[in-house]
Amino acid sequence: MSWAYLFVAGILEIVWAYTMKQSHGFNRLIPSLITVLAMVVSFWLLAIAMRTIPLGTAYTIWTGIGAVGAFFVGIVFLAEPISAARIIAVILIVSGLVLMKLSIV
Repeated sequence: MSWAYLFVAGILEIVWAYTMKQSHGFNRLIPSLITVLAMVVSFWLLAIAMRTIPLGTAYTIWTGIGAVGAFFVGIVFLAEPISAARIIAVILIVSGLVLMKLSIV
């Protein structure tokens, strides 16, 4: 169950990153409220996941889900540029996440 909490926490990290961008520096109320709510729930689920998943693994996977997800959200919804270097960076992040998950004994 901890892995499910960690996954949802990572998804919520993507949500709050996107809505933070949409808040225009916390100048728009609804995106600002969604950002804060998603942050709180994301941190709470991360804390629950850390009860059984080691700190280094949980935090790395949480931030990795957020980073890779925000990358794709930026491309799909914000028309951010795609380049070979950015794609290689995402591949390296995902490779690191897989290795981190496999390294748990």
